[in-house]
Parts: sequence; C-alpha cells; structure tokens
Amino acid sequence: MKVTVWNENCHEKSDPRVLELYPGGLHAYLANVLKCDDIEVRTATLDDEECGLTQAVVDDTDVMVWWGHMAHREVKDELVEKIRQRVYNGKMGLIVLHSGHMSKVFRQVVGTNGHLSWGRDQNEIMWNLLPAHPIAAGIPDHFNLFEELYCEPFYVPQPDELVFGGWFEDGFIFRAGLCYYRGAGKVFYFQPGHEFCRSYYNPYVQRIICNAVKWAAPNDIGYPIENGCPCIQYKLSDKFDQ
Repeated sequence: MKVTVWNENCHEKSDPRVLELYPGGLHAYLANVLKCDDIEVRTATLDDEECGLTQAVVDDTDVMVWWGHMAHREVKDELVEKIRQRVYNGKMGLIVLHSGHMSKVFRQVVGTNGHLSWGRDQNEIMWNLLPAHPIAAGIPDHFNLFEELYCEPFYVPQPDELVFGGWFEDGFIFRAGLCYYRGAGKVFYFQPGHEFCRSYYNPYVQRIICNAVKWAAPNDIGYPIENGCPCIQYKLSDKFDQ
C-alpha cells in the first residue's frame, strides 16, 4: 500500500514550538507512525512542486492523509478536483485530520462547509462508539487526551458510520471519528491533532490512524458485463475516470 502524508507545513515555520514537539514537522512524524512492512509512505507539503502532489504522485497514492490549517486557500482547485475524482472512482482513500475539516479537499469530497465550534485546549475523553468497526480494532471503550476543543454543531453531512465521539471537560461533545462513503471511495475524519498538543504520541491515536489507512485502502472493484457473466469484468475505476 502506498500512502502520501500531506501537511501544509506552515506552523512548523512560524512557531518553533511545533518543531520542538514534532521534529521534522507533523508530516514527518505521521509518516514514521505509519511505516510498516506493508505500507510505503511518502510526505508532501505546500512548498513542494505542485504542493507535492504532482499527477504522478496522486496516481501512485492508495491512501492520502491530510493535515492543513493556515493555508487552505493556497491549495489549487484543480488539485482538489483531481483528488476528489480519484476518491470517487475508488482509486484512493482519504484520511483527514484535525483542522483539515476546513480544507478544500474535505469540503469538496464530503460535501460540507466544514464549520464547527472550538475553544481552549483541555482534557478530552475519546469514546469508542462502534467497537466492531475495523478502525476501532484494538481500541478500548475510551481513552484520555489533552486537546483543542472542537464541539458541536459540526456542519457536516450525517456520517455513514460514527466510530468515535469526544467529550470535553467544559461539557461539550463532538463527533470525533466519522466515516463517509463517496462514490466507490472511503473517507475518514479524525479530530485529534492540534499542532501544540501531543495527541499523535498517544498509542491509541496512532493505532486509529493506522487502522483508518488500512480501512480506506481501495478495493479491487469489478462488475460483470455481458449477460451478467461473472467471468468477464471491467474495473469501475477504469470505466469512469471522467
């Protein structure tokens, strides 16, 4: 499986605390979390050529992990559409983290304005709401984080599967782990990951992201043609590129 971790890499350049917490940047840290025998990981940032997402890179990506915050508008619409088409055609899964809820990619693929409410960093209990789901494998019924408050209302479509929910010490709640099926592709949004918090060091958060990448990987989709004969197939992703 080939995974591309995309990070705008802006906070890393504007605040030294981020690099102190995540040496090499959030993208480098997440890439190390995901590396294993069956996953090949590359990173890409806003400063790279074509945001690091050339046609060749996009075509060679099975799952894209997206982190953005300050520079959503700097991602070109043409690139967003290229990613959306690849997800809808079942060629690539999409994992969106934390403030990526306002990214062009998340908003266009899922169909939302991405708006939510937020507040100070505080204690959060992450509840496992769907323990039988593949993304929840190995995760207890709850675990604790210290995170930036994200809270309802979260103006997204009703998720196809709600896997995790967050409860914050100020009493607010948030739909923190949401699955969407778009076309033949899969999308997972996961709330933790504020650049000044240590959430990505949490082993359960790491496990969830790894599980999500494996869940979102493309299926080998084929449909029978010619009188329903199952022996003659074409790939849906090849049939509906446009």
